[in-house]
Amino acid sequence: MSVDQETTVNEERHPTGAVSTATMFGYAAAALVLFGWFLFGWLVQRQGFVASVGETAGAAFALLLFVSVVGTVRRDRR
Repeated sequence: MSVDQETTVNEERHPTGAVSTATMFGYAAAALVLFGWFLFGWLVQRQGFVASVGETAGAAFALLLFVSVVGTVRRDRR
């Protein structure tokens, strides 16, 4: 079985550039919201530490998936 693909060794790569200040503020805001979500579930709803960590981790993974999809769409437009 063979795969017919051309390999390009000298393919130019575009530099990604530095992360902007607005992006860093967005990441910090998302981290604060996730930490607040954790505290809300743990202290206000009293659902337990492990359940709060799991719920926060699920929300964080969903946020990462969203950021990944948006980044892929934006990169594809260039």
